[in-house]
Amino acid sequence: DTKGKQEVDADLLASATVFTDEVAQSISLGEAQHAVASGLIKVEEITPIGEVINGTHLGRTSEDEITLFDGTGVGLQDLAVASAAAELAEAQGKANFIDL
Repeated sequence: DTKGKQEVDADLLASATVFTDEVAQSISLGEAQHAVASGLIKVEEITPIGEVINGTHLGRTSEDEITLFDGTGVGLQDLAVASAAAELAEAQGKANFIDL
C-alpha cells in the first residue's frame, strides 16, 4: 500500500463494514484513506480484524451485509503467523528443516 493508491471505489467502503489489520495504516496508506478523507466513512467505523478474531466484534452479521478487508500488511503480524504455522508444522511432523 502507498499514499494515494486506490484500487476500490470509496463509495464501496461507505456501503460496507470495513475491517483492517491496522487502522492507522488503513487510513493513511490503505483503501480507506480516500473514503475517510472525503467524509464517506469515519475512522471509528473501521474495525481491526483482531476484534473479530478475539470475539469482541461479531464480524459479518447477515447474508446481505457487505464486508471489505483493507489489508495493509503489518510485518509483526506476518512474523507471528509464520511462527505459529512453523510450530504447528513441527508438532504435526510436517516441517522440513534445512541448514543455512
